[in-house]
Amino acid sequence: MRSVRFVALGDSLTQGVGDPVGDGWRGWAALLADGIAGPEESVEFTNLAVSGAQTREVLELQTPAALALRPDAVSVVIGVNDTLRCTFDIHAVAERLDKVYAAFTEQGAVLLTACLPDPGAMLGLPGALARPLARRQRAVNRVVHALSDRYGAVHLHAAEGGWIMDRAMWSADRLHPGERGHRQLAVRFHALLAEAGLARGTAPSPEPEFPVPTNSASLLWLATAGTGWVARRCTDLLPQLLTLAADEMRHRARGTSARLDLRASAAVSAALAALSVGEQADVA
Repeated sequence: MRSVRFVALGDSLTQGVGDPVGDGWRGWAALLADGIAGPEESVEFTNLAVSGAQTREVLELQTPAALALRPDAVSVVIGVNDTLRCTFDIHAVAERLDKVYAAFTEQGAVLLTACLPDPGAMLGLPGALARPLARRQRAVNRVVHALSDRYGAVHLHAAEGGWIMDRAMWSADRLHPGERGHRQLAVRFHALLAEAGLARGTAPSPEPEFPVPTNSASLLWLATAGTGWVARRCTDLLPQLLTLAADEMRHRARGTSARLDLRASAAVSAALAALSVGEQADVA
C-alpha cells in the first residue's frame, strides 16, 4: 500500500488550538489528512506547527525538519504572529516565505497556503488600534497571494467569507477557530485539492464531533491559558501598537489616512520586487 506523506507547518492555528481532543489539540490539518489519501493508500501525517511561531521559526526550524521527511504535500500557514510583534518587517516576511515555498516546490511537494483574517477585527479592537494590525495583515496576505501564484500553491482564501463573522466558527479567544471553524478550513482545503486531483479520499465532515464548550468553560479558558496568551503578545506589541494608533489618529485628524495605506502598499511592492531581482541574479 502506497503511503502519502503530509506535513503541516505553522503556528497555533495549524497546531489545532481551539479544537481540543483528549489532552491535546487536533485542528484542521489533522482533519484534512485522512481525506488526502485514496482507498488504496495510507497517510503519514506529521504536525510540526508550534504555538507562537513566526515566519522565522518556520524557515529556520520547521522547514529543515519537514524537508527531511520528504513530504508529498506540505501546508505552510503562517504570518499572523509576525503582525503581532514590534519587529514586524514585510520585507523579511516575504524573503522567508519565498525561501520556504521554494524549498518544498523544488523537492516536488504539493504546497498548501492560506491568507488569514485580520486579528484586530477578530478581537474587536477599537479602530485606531485595529487599523494598523489590519494593514499589516493585508500586507502579509498580499505577499502570500503573490508567492502562492509564483510557486503554484493550492491557495485558500481564508481571509474572506461569511465564516469570519460567524461566532459559531470561533473559539472563546476569538482568534482561533473552534472545532466547527477548523472543520470549515479542512473542508475548503479538501475541495481545492480534489478539484486539482490531489485529494483522493473522503472529504472531512463539516459537522462537529464534540459539543460546543459551555460559556463557563470558555470563560475559564480565557481566565487561565487565554489571559496568558494575550499578555505574552501585548508585552511585546502594545507599546508599538499605541504609537501606531497615535499616528493613525493624527493622520485621520489631518485627512491623510490614505498615506498610511499607500506606504504599506509600496512596502509590499518593494519587498516582492526585491525577491524578483534576487531570483534574476541567481539565474544569471
